Amino acid sequence: MKDAKRLQSLMLGASLLMAGMPLAVLADNTGGPTVRQLNLHPPVTKIAEEIYSLHNLMLIICLVIFIAVFAVMFYSIIKHRKSLGHQAAKFHESTSVEIAWTVVPFLIVIGMALPATKTVVAMKDTSNADITIKATGMQWKWGYNYLAGEGEGINFLSNLSTPREQINNAEAKGEHYLMEVDNPVVVPVNKKIRIVLTANDVIHSWMIPSFGVKQDAIPGFVRDTWFKAEKIGTYRGQCVELCGKDHAFMPIVVNVVSDEDYKTWVDGKKKEMAANVDDPNKVWTIDELVQRGEKVYSSNCIACHQANGKGVPGSFAALDGSPIVLGPKKANIDIVLHGKGAMPAWQSVLSETEIAAVITYTRNHWSNKAAENIVQPADVLAAK
Repeated sequence: MKDAKRLQSLMLGASLLMAGMPLAVLADNTGGPTVRQLNLHPPVTKIAEEIYSLHNLMLIICLVIFIAVFAVMFYSIIKHRKSLGHQAAKFHESTSVEIAWTVVPFLIVIGMALPATKTVVAMKDTSNADITIKATGMQWKWGYNYLAGEGEGINFLSNLSTPREQINNAEAKGEHYLMEVDNPVVVPVNKKIRIVLTANDVIHSWMIPSFGVKQDAIPGFVRDTWFKAEKIGTYRGQCVELCGKDHAFMPIVVNVVSDEDYKTWVDGKKKEMAANVDDPNKVWTIDELVQRGEKVYSSNCIACHQANGKGVPGSFAALDGSPIVLGPKKANIDIVLHGKGAMPAWQSVLSETEIAAVITYTRNHWSNKAAENIVQPADVLAAK
């Protein structure tokens, strides 16, 4: 059994490493991988419990088959060897053996398939959800939009919050290195949460191991999954589809809270959103736009275009010295709104003010000195 657990641990570690999850620094994290973890994450949903039980059942069945096959094989080798005077059997075929090795595997497969099918069917039943949340994967962050239920209308972006100094080994790794975000998803305990998934660039995948949830987010398609967390806490996951060079920097954090705390969060989030709503007809100064644009750039653009504006050769264009950035502002607005190539369309993610601010920032930063150096929210609104 110890060997089985070691094998299980190695398989889990390999899968986490393939997904980009750090193992060395995460110790005793709620809802995250831990050092020398010997099994799956502790389940906090019924589906995760069933997956956990199925995993153990399949492991036991495989272990029994392994022991039985090798026991018969070694018994035959030792007890019926030529040195003891045994002669090899000279039969061409045996109906009994043919029936046995057909029926027995069939019964084993049926015994494994029935409980697994029941769980898979339950995993796909997203009906009667209390809250529906749309999750949009993008390089390299998640966008969340509460579509139905309490909290309807709330939307935000969720970015990796691990400081770049830690990633670049300029300072010690934090407790939740690469598994922390600036805006976690918040849901109430014991409520059925439906997650509707899509992507706006490449294929991503939304996974929370403790929930037993993993669903791909595919551009142009809408897929869904669900969970019902039965324990208050913070649960961590990550995009587990190889989605580009910063694939490992796309964590998912879900805070499961009490009904009262959820109501408080919803009220606070709606007030925050209302306070951040800008009048698209307001005229901003260039300094105001540049200051705000720097924050927008750091949260949304820096991963692809880099802090120095040089981009990633062969993958993401440089903004420093870019003919688009230095050219007419209309073309610059259009490409940010509608995207091009690997660049996603930002019109449904950022507000008119945020788009105007980040464009103004790039047109006045690094070595850039664009002739049309300021873009107002009204210009973005008109381009839409």
